[in-house]
Formats: sequence, C-alpha cells, structure tokens
Amino acid sequence: MDYATVFILLFIVATAVALGVRRLHIPYTVALVLAGLFLGVIHFLEPPHLTKTLLFTVFLPGLLFEAAFHLDFQQFWRNRVTIISLAVPGVVAAIALTALILTWAAHLLASVQHFTWEHALVFGALITATDPIAVVATFKKLGAPKRLSIIMEGESLINDGTGIVFFTLSLALVAGNKVSLGSLGVDFVSIVGVGLIIGTGVGLLVSQIMKRVDDAMIEITLTTLAAYGAFMAAEQLHFSGVIAAVTAGLFCGNYGSRVGVTPSSRIAIESFWEYVAFALNSIVFLLIGFEVKINALLAAWPIILVAYLAVTLGRAGVVLGVSALLRLSRERLPWSWSAIMTWGGLRGALPMVLVLSLPRDFPLRELLVTMTFGVVLLSILIQGVTMPPLLKWLGIVKWQDGHEAVELARGRLLAASAGLEALDQLARGRLRRSKVLPALRQEYDERIKAIEEHLGEMEPEQGLLEDQELRWSQRYLLLVEKNRVIDAFREGRLSQRAYEKLLADIDARLLKVETEI
Repeated sequence: MDYATVFILLFIVATAVALGVRRLHIPYTVALVLAGLFLGVIHFLEPPHLTKTLLFTVFLPGLLFEAAFHLDFQQFWRNRVTIISLAVPGVVAAIALTALILTWAAHLLASVQHFTWEHALVFGALITATDPIAVVATFKKLGAPKRLSIIMEGESLINDGTGIVFFTLSLALVAGNKVSLGSLGVDFVSIVGVGLIIGTGVGLLVSQIMKRVDDAMIEITLTTLAAYGAFMAAEQLHFSGVIAAVTAGLFCGNYGSRVGVTPSSRIAIESFWEYVAFALNSIVFLLIGFEVKINALLAAWPIILVAYLAVTLGRAGVVLGVSALLRLSRERLPWSWSAIMTWGGLRGALPMVLVLSLPRDFPLRELLVTMTFGVVLLSILIQGVTMPPLLKWLGIVKWQDGHEAVELARGRLLAASAGLEALDQLARGRLRRSKVLPALRQEYDERIKAIEEHLGEMEPEQGLLEDQELRWSQRYLLLVEKNRVIDAFREGRLSQRAYEKLLADIDARLLKVETEI
C-alpha cells in the first residue's frame, strides 16, 4: 500500500475518531492513541514509522509554530519567570531526579541487570519534554484559568528545545567525551541562543513582508515558510530548530498578523493554522498508537511501571520546588495548580522519536525503547483521561454544565455591543440616513436585550456567572490602566522609575485576577 493511500486512510480514521469523541468524555488525542493501538493489533494497515526525519521535517515545525502563533505574548511575558524556571533549570532538575530514582529503583524494584546511571541519564533526558496538547484542550473545554493554560503551553514550547539539547549532551557524556559543567553551559547557551536569533530574524522578516502584502494566500504561505524555514535553517546549522520555530511563531502571531494584516486575512491565517494543528496532531497521535507493541510492553511491565513512577515523581519534585520558590514572587501559584501541572506533564511523540534515534549498538537500547513507549502510553492514557475529574475535584473548574452556552451568549453580547459602538461612530461621522441608522440601532438593541434576558434565565449558574463577570471586568479594567500608564510614559509624563513601579503593581494585580479566572 503506497503512502498516499495510507495517509488518506489515516485521515479517515482521525475524522471518525473526532466524530466519535463528541459523545465520549475523553480527550481527542487519547482516543487517537487508542485507535492506533487497536488498528495496530489487527494490522489494519502499515503506516510509516515515526522517525526523527518525519517528525522534524513534517510534524514538529508546524505544531510548534501554531502553538506559538496563538500564544498571547503579553501573558507569556507576565509569567516568564514561571515558564523559564520550569523549562530550563526545571528540565535539568527533572533529568537528574528521574535518573537518580530510576538508577536505584531499576535494580531494587524491577530487578533489571546491567542498568547503570548512564542509561538512567539518557532516559531522563529523552523523556523530559512534555506534550500537554490533550491537557490544554481539556482546559479550554472545561473553562480552566487562562493563565494556567499559558504556563503549561509556554513551558512545553521551550522544554522541547531544552530537552533535545540535553539529550544530545547526555549522549556525549555517556560516550566518554570530556564534558565539563562550563562547556555544557556554553553549548546550551549557544545552541538555544543562536536558535533564538534565527527565529527572531525569520519572524521579523516575514512580519515586515506581511505588512506590505494584502493577500491572504501569500500571507499564509509566508507563515508556512517562517515555520519550516526557521526550523530547518537552525537544524542545518546545528542549533535549536525548536526554539527558532517557537520564536518565529511568537513574532508572526503577536506582531506580523496584528500590525500588518487585515482582519479578514488574519481570520484566514488563523483558520489555516488551526486546521494544520488538527491534521498534524491527528496523524502523529495515531502513529504513536501504531508504534506501540503491546506484547513487548506486557513483558517489560515492571521496569515500565518503575520508569513511569520515576518520571512522575521527578516532575512532581520540580513543579513543587518551583512553586515553593515562586511563593516569594508576584508569580506565585496556587498549590492546586502545582498538582495539575504535575499531573498534566504528559509525554508525546518527541521522546519516542529521540529514543528511536539512539545508535543501534547503544547498550540496552531495546529496553530503553520499550520503557519510553510504555511511559508515553501510560501518561497519555492515565493522566489524559483523569485530568477532567481532577480539575473538578481540586475546584479549579467550578462549573461545566451550561458553560458553553454561557460562553456563547457572552461572546454574542460582546460582538453586538461592539457593533453598537461602531454604529455610534458612523453617526458621529455624519453618515446620517434617517431610515438606515435608526433601523440598525433598533436591531442591535433588540438583539442585546434578548441575549441579556437569556443570560438572566441561567439561574443554576447565576452566582458563578456573576463571579466570573466580576473577574473578567477586573481584568479588563486593569488592562485599560496598564495601557494608559504605557501611553503616559511614551508621552514623557512619567519617569522610568515611576513607570516600572506602576507596571509592576498592575501586573501583580493582573496575575492575581488571572489566577482566579
């Protein structure tokens, strides 16, 4: 069966799964992995193997760029200490903790012979990258706090890059190359730093071209070139393609598509990348299911269970440690969030690809492959399925029934109010036609009244609705305050010192409100 037919069949399966999960209470990506497992057992088809070349040339650049493109940079920057702490020193600590626990437990609990600290170090490095796609999708569906989603997405975008870098460095260390802490630090900074420079250059260049072009198809093509071009350029030069793609996505999404693109073109670009993310995620999670060999996993279940516990405990130690340190800063996190961030550290395709890239003569390679596949499968199935009830049990998601209806009504109210404001601007601009503007105003007034009555009828959720409205209103007013302070500084009405103090105060209040939303 040729690859074209295989991919068509994979898309048919993905579509059927997407339709099926609408009636089930499990994340879409979890259902895809289960479908892949089932189809692999019955040998429905022979898909392409999930190789490093396939992941790096097709899947990873598009998925990273899309996530960064839709990430709000202002919110990312407000949580930069949390995100960077988890994604850089946190990754190092997670590797060390996982390796330490696994080295001890492999002999004592799983009775695996010849498993040394070198094997545990390589495993810890390749398994460290998180893939919270299923978790973030659950957050959006249930209405979890936006700030929590930003932190988990931002961490994942960066720790992919740091994970790959430390995996490469760990292989060099295990191979016997002379590596010092200083040289490790220099290598890490250069690999990540140059990737950052390449991504910035590509993102700025594409953004400037987009400002001068008014054609949605060309602009979509430019963003595609930015995603894959930044990644490939950095990888060809032996720097971090992940960081390059993420940086290019942040620039194109937060600058290029907002400053130099018309609203209709922005809608087209966002729709294109949403579909790309859906398509790539669908295929990659199906391929994860196909790659897993059930018989091998069952034969090695003791070491897989030990490895899963080591990875989970390592993740918990890092998240709790960072959370404890952040208690002293304005980015402090509720302890319930720490539990969610620990449990939400799912593993995806990247660890599987990294372990398959190990040299064929690497000691205990097949065992490491089996362990990695088992940990990825357990994290997706166990943590992915249990995330919704955990969110409810911890009180992070306070209401779900009727949530979509409330969100839809609120969105319609915001849209209608914006239309009414635009109508006022038309009237002030002397576009007065006695039969046109009054009729339009009456239509909008009636629509707003109907929406407000509909919201008022949602009695079971009324108290929670008012609480949510208070939080969103507080956030909106704080953003207005922040923009006014920025304008005053640019106009020369505030000194640098006063400007920084005011912004720090507003950001602290914003973080507090966003924690409660």
